[in-house]
Amino acid sequence: MRNFIKRHAQHPDFYHAEHAGLEWLRAAGLPVVGVIAFDDDFIELERLQSTAPSPVAARTFGERLAKAHGVGARGFGAPPEGYDGQMFIGTQPMPSGPDAVHTSWGEFYAAERVLPFLPRARQLGMITAAAVWVVEKACDLAASGVFDNGAEPARIHGDLWSGNVMWTVDGAIAIDPAAHGGHRETDLAMLELFGCPFLDEIMGGYQSVCELEAGWQERIPLHQMHPLAVHAAGQGAYYGHELERAARAVLKLA
Repeated sequence: MRNFIKRHAQHPDFYHAEHAGLEWLRAAGLPVVGVIAFDDDFIELERLQSTAPSPVAARTFGERLAKAHGVGARGFGAPPEGYDGQMFIGTQPMPSGPDAVHTSWGEFYAAERVLPFLPRARQLGMITAAAVWVVEKACDLAASGVFDNGAEPARIHGDLWSGNVMWTVDGAIAIDPAAHGGHRETDLAMLELFGCPFLDEIMGGYQSVCELEAGWQERIPLHQMHPLAVHAAGQGAYYGHELERAARAVLKLA
């Protein structure tokens, strides 16, 4: 069975960032796809043998995700250790470098994971000016630190929507990370956003290892603002509407 090769990245750091993220998560115990080789213009990955999702695989994945988060990172926004290039989510660049690393999660999240995607979304007509104002107010609230709860930086996948969880004969395997130091709840909110098979089992496995802070369900819209902002900047006006909806839900938490 041939390996899987991706080519034609638009930035020379793209596959270097993917490799660094996969190896950083693997070192923390998260099951991720294996890297065979990579360079500026390609990455060769092991080909995964797909199978149907199962409750057992989901629960195990949740346990290992919690353990990987617990390994931590040196700061909010910190890249994988040893990597200092451009970071990406999907094909879009994310703020990178020393200035993008913060000690406060809320400040980091607003400044580096939500607000940077608004200008492009507005330019493309994917979000209204009034909605931008609502999102900015929600970001002001997050940046105030009200949601920080003393959380330490977690080692997160960063783009853990259901399409980046592959169900294989060896269990659930993560692919295509946007790995960085973030908040535990962000990965979990991404799993919920587009619907992941056996999500209840994933959450059960997760909380058997690490019990989440009270109110995590109410904070799901907060942590979904990042992927919704990314999608609003490239995928359609529907995501602009959903980003506004999430921001309004966040403001109600105040």
